[in-house]
Amino acid sequence: MSVNDLERGREIATRVEAFVRETIIPYEKDPRAESHGPTEELVAEMRDRARATGLLTPHIPGGTDHVSHRATALILQAAGLSPLGPVALNVMAPDEGNIYMLGQVASEAQKDHFLKPMIAGTARSAFFMTEPAEDNGAGADPTMIRTTAVQDGNHWVINGRKAFITGAIGASVGIIMARTDAGNGKVAATMFLIDLPNPAITVERVLETIDSSMPGGHSVLRIENLRVSSDATLGEPHQGFNYAQVRLSPARLTHCMRWLGACRRAHEIASAYAVKRQAFGKPLIDHEGVGFMLADNRIELKQAELMIDWCASVLDTGELGTTESSMAKVAVSEALFRIADRCVQVMGGTGVSGDTVVEQVFREVRAFRIYDGPTEVHKWSLAKKIKRETLALQA
Repeated sequence: MSVNDLERGREIATRVEAFVRETIIPYEKDPRAESHGPTEELVAEMRDRARATGLLTPHIPGGTDHVSHRATALILQAAGLSPLGPVALNVMAPDEGNIYMLGQVASEAQKDHFLKPMIAGTARSAFFMTEPAEDNGAGADPTMIRTTAVQDGNHWVINGRKAFITGAIGASVGIIMARTDAGNGKVAATMFLIDLPNPAITVERVLETIDSSMPGGHSVLRIENLRVSSDATLGEPHQGFNYAQVRLSPARLTHCMRWLGACRRAHEIASAYAVKRQAFGKPLIDHEGVGFMLADNRIELKQAELMIDWCASVLDTGELGTTESSMAKVAVSEALFRIADRCVQVMGGTGVSGDTVVEQVFREVRAFRIYDGPTEVHKWSLAKKIKRETLALQA
């Protein structure tokens, strides 16, 4: 990564921040920002405004090459200053992670058909990996995948159920991960790219969840005898677990970037409240119990920023960075939850009301501690690596 690339990232981030603060934050009170995410009408309206300023999909200037991960961090933190910012700018999950993976893995024909509309912000996507707990399907352990894809001549036939599929309603691009037989007795998976909607895929229900920032909400779906041609295979057959890491390692980090921006905003609001609000004869911030919480926030915001930059630097070397992204996911998600919780506490009753965005940021960050791998799974993975390294040193 060059110095010029980082400077370019700073310049774009400055423009993004101004756009989010001036144009997008007022939309937070729009009734079209619903409990299952902003409506398609609201998404289109905000994206039209971003497009008009030249800021749609800002981390892929000109719709071609990504800026570096370090530059992306600056841009996505600025976008995250409002929960609607990443959606408006087309840098929200799952699209941002799906765009990155397709750029790495998809064929040229697949890029033309699926990727270009996604970068242009005219198509949304859904990533079909997680499965219902009642089916004992894949969750934090993807090797438990139960959805199957069976080869039938030049086609595959896919059957199964998926759960917590973000943005499936309203998506026009679907990436399905299914269990396939590689002939070696090991669990393998293959990814498939399809157009949505498809009559073989039925939405059973949209889940009621604590977060509300992603269009389309989170659905439980059934896939029944979905027949796709071999051309629908994303990358090579039976390599789905490897491609999932191509997607998930950077995607864990971009989640950190976006929610760091949101928590910075929450801290701004809580700080302004603590300076203005009086109790027991002086501003709240002059009470150590409150002032120290805000000081802790400032410290942990900086620590999160540094952790993100470090992990982004590793990814910019071309390494997959699974260990680093796991460490960042744990450290940043846990820190941001503490920050959001303190903001709520500082603001008292106002903090748990919808009068400010602080309450939503708290809900969103609580969910962040689970998706893209719960904290405990990442720690378990890190502990296994520590054990291997320690035993190797002792050998």
